[in-house]
Amino acid sequence: MRFTAGRDKAQAAMTDPTPSIRWILASLSLSMLLASIGTSIANVSLPTLAQAFDASFQQVQWVVIAYLVAITTVIASVGRLGDMTGRRRLLLIGVGLFTVASVLCGVAHTLWLLIAGRAAQGLGAAIMMALTMAFVGETVPKSQVGSVMGLFGTMSAIGTALGPSLGGMLISEFGWQTIFLINLPLGLLIFLLAHRFLPVDPSRQEVDRVGFDHAGTLLLALTLAAYTLAMTIGRGSFGTHNMALLAVALLGAGLFLLVEARTEAPLIRLTMFRNPLLSASLTMSALVSTVMMATLVVGPFYLSRTLGLNAALIGLVLSVGPLFAALTGVPAGRLADRLGPQRMTVLGLLGIATGAFLLSVIPATLGVYGYTAPLMVITVGYALFQTANNTAVMTNTRPEERGIVSGLLNLSRNLGLITGASAMGAVFATAASTIDVTTAPPDAVATGMRTTFAVAGVLILLALAIAVATYRRDVYGWEVAPTTES
Repeated sequence: MRFTAGRDKAQAAMTDPTPSIRWILASLSLSMLLASIGTSIANVSLPTLAQAFDASFQQVQWVVIAYLVAITTVIASVGRLGDMTGRRRLLLIGVGLFTVASVLCGVAHTLWLLIAGRAAQGLGAAIMMALTMAFVGETVPKSQVGSVMGLFGTMSAIGTALGPSLGGMLISEFGWQTIFLINLPLGLLIFLLAHRFLPVDPSRQEVDRVGFDHAGTLLLALTLAAYTLAMTIGRGSFGTHNMALLAVALLGAGLFLLVEARTEAPLIRLTMFRNPLLSASLTMSALVSTVMMATLVVGPFYLSRTLGLNAALIGLVLSVGPLFAALTGVPAGRLADRLGPQRMTVLGLLGIATGAFLLSVIPATLGVYGYTAPLMVITVGYALFQTANNTAVMTNTRPEERGIVSGLLNLSRNLGLITGASAMGAVFATAASTIDVTTAPPDAVATGMRTTFAVAGVLILLALAIAVATYRRDVYGWEVAPTTES
């Protein structure tokens, strides 16, 4: 395998007693933290924003949707762009864009200016998410990739858990503007660290500059935007607008495949998916993310309607998941390095399936502890899976493709979250035999919760079957299925 100039410099840094590698990991970890905080911090502000701008719920929810649509739309494209133009350069642009957009959100005088700022934030976050994992191959020896992926998982979980609590405190004490302005000092710190310590991009002559697939990029962006909107608008119902957007997404996907098969320099080489490891990892990531969203969609209704908890206690219970993910991330990475990512992937899936099936049979009489115990099992399993799955893919990816593969991993996760919010929510409402879950009887909500997690358990069993088929031959030897060299 050929190593880039940036990789050579980074490997030299590993043997050098200077702490530069630690600062590299610090800048990348903080990038992941900042993007994760941006994802979760705005949700808690929606009631306040509705009052501040005299807007409806349907209007202010675009503060969240705009960020999600922006990330999902471009995350695969920026990975390819980073492979072509230089990841350090593009990451600095992403951090700068996120920081400037945060200030724009904080000083916005109209709701639509705030939404525009959140969309720009999402673009910056997509760059940070896609390129953070891609940098690992350049800066970390293969034997330590799992530990670093675990560190990134921990930072992502901390950011997700910190967002709502930090946002609530800032809003109550200083106003909603501060939940965006708080990003300014952290963004500046990350920019300075990345500029000072990240490996310099290879010279322009060394970078693959065959060309950028403008048509494919535009088609993919429109397709993903249509799919994201189809799954998020409508307050949980699936009406005519959702169906039309979904049809546009399907048409766009077909056109995208045609363009990618014919263009000389495709955004995503379709032959990449002949690699069973990559295809399996992306599929498993989407399935697991779909299931994880069920804990966020179903959990609050079960805790409030069936168990009778108030908002403060619900927030406390829901923070258990991210907390355990944060505690498990680094140990999971070290285990992946020692035992191999294939074993850890299957172990993580077994943990998620166990927790999901426990929730499908748990009686309401066990109360909060009966819900949180399986939730902790699910979360620990997710931390193991996510770290191991990312490690397995990134350690088997060619240097010039790390950006696009990292983008695809993030894209599969986002698509799973979006699908889960819609599909698992529909399963929950159907099983509870109600259109409005907020007014459903406690027993009906409990039935909906159990059914939803039974379906979730089946989805994880499907992911487990994919894992075993991919890492086949000897279930304990874990020889990866042969790949097709593209």
